[in-house]
Amino acid sequence: MGSRLTFKQKPMLLLVLIHSLFTLTRSQFTACRTSCGDIPIEYPFGIDDGCGSPYYRYILVCSESGKLEVRTPSGRYVVHNVSYADPHILVTDPFMWNCEDGENYRPTRPFSLDTSTRFKLSPQNEYLFFNCSEDHVIVKPKPIFCDRFPERCDSSCDSGSYLCRHMPGCSFLMSGSSCCSYSPRATESLRLMLKYCTSYTSVYWRNVGAPQPYNQIPDYGIRIDFDIPVTTRCLQCQDPSKGSGTCGFDTETQSFMCLCKEGNSTSHCKDFDTARHSRRVNVIAGTATAVSAAGAFGVGAGIWYLKKVRAKAPVTCGVQSNENRLF
Repeated sequence: MGSRLTFKQKPMLLLVLIHSLFTLTRSQFTACRTSCGDIPIEYPFGIDDGCGSPYYRYILVCSESGKLEVRTPSGRYVVHNVSYADPHILVTDPFMWNCEDGENYRPTRPFSLDTSTRFKLSPQNEYLFFNCSEDHVIVKPKPIFCDRFPERCDSSCDSGSYLCRHMPGCSFLMSGSSCCSYSPRATESLRLMLKYCTSYTSVYWRNVGAPQPYNQIPDYGIRIDFDIPVTTRCLQCQDPSKGSGTCGFDTETQSFMCLCKEGNSTSHCKDFDTARHSRRVNVIAGTATAVSAAGAFGVGAGIWYLKKVRAKAPVTCGVQSNENRLF
């Protein structure tokens, strides 16, 4: 027969049980990753659920190879850069035409965005379309055409575009109407254009900090602008004097949560001690959601047993020492 626990050992066993349950509860709080590869992840983005703003939930993903990707209705695209000072991300579409293709136009599909998100195509993008049907697309030198038909200028594709004559990184020149530049108002315009054009590519004007008019140069890629929702709660959460938390949200209600090292708070991390004490009482009572029903029952049974034993324990000089109390 195994040895039975002594009177002094039983309270210690209960303490170990409670500590293990607290450890389980705390393990549910996972830190938000702050980078994917060499790209920093900051608010409003998050690659872990519950991190960042709920407006961008499930949009960014860090692949197994460590590359940041953005999800859109037309696919997943590698993110090459994220700017938070001038809020935008840069992506490339592997289906777009590139200089290596030359005049061998391969099948492609248009890039699209989910209009329900806070993303939008940047006005700094220009799209070059190749081998368009002039029966369906107005392919004309834009300055001349716009002078004659200003009301139809937005629907024209500029065959005299600077970019068609100076494509970034290309050693050859597109000639004639095989190339034209188009600035769509929405991604739907790209789909319509590709019905009548063989292929396309996207060029954005990259800021290089030089004096105007040389402060921008063309480069391949798609610039996507985004909004940064700024709230008082988020600013308080991030405030170093209030604990330097990370702005996040409740994954069930999508309400704001300040994510701290010790767990979650509804305001900022310096208030977490109060929230932690409340959560600790709930765990002991068996109502914390992170603890299994069996574990909660075990705690309740242990408390009942301990109280029953203490009721029978002798009292020295009519006073029970507070040093020995658990609750």
